[in-house]
Amino acid sequence: MGLGDKISNSAEELGGKAKEATGNATDNDRLKAEGQADQVKADAKKVGESVKDEFKRD
Repeated sequence: MGLGDKISNSAEELGGKAKEATGNATDNDRLKAEGQADQVKADAKKVGESVKDEFKRD
């Protein structure tokens, strides 16, 4: 995983956490769900990149 990808994924995850926290604070279920979805998407990208990195090592 390149540095740019790591930064992008981390930014997406942090943005998701911020959305979720804002949704919790304002009792906005839609915003909370969007934040959770952003976090899941960032985690999936991290897993995909890790798998790709493992295949590159061989």
